[in-house]
Amino acid sequence: MMSLTTFPPAQPHNNEPQDNNEPCDNEGVANGERPRPSLSSREQEVLLAWIKADTKDEVCNELNVAIGTINTYLARVRSKYAAVGRPASTKAALLARVLQDGMIDLDEL
Repeated sequence: MMSLTTFPPAQPHNNEPQDNNEPCDNEGVANGERPRPSLSSREQEVLLAWIKADTKDEVCNELNVAIGTINTYLARVRSKYAAVGRPASTKAALLARVLQDGMIDLDEL
């Protein structure tokens, strides 16, 4: 005769959201909401200009700053996203964060 083995319910993986209706520990952000980094207005301006541009040179010309300045702002933005648990190491990842956070709409691209 065959016996059946019972297993406990599967636990969610670390990357799956848990719906326990408790607030998360990220500065009072409620469960289900994404933690947002505190970006300065200039960081947002540079980030959005870069998202909309094909090259950093275009951003330099538009904002009248050096490419090193653009790189510094983007490094700060990436660092701030990583600090709230939402790393964005590529332009595509930064685009996703900007869309998720409502800084830009798809029709603005």
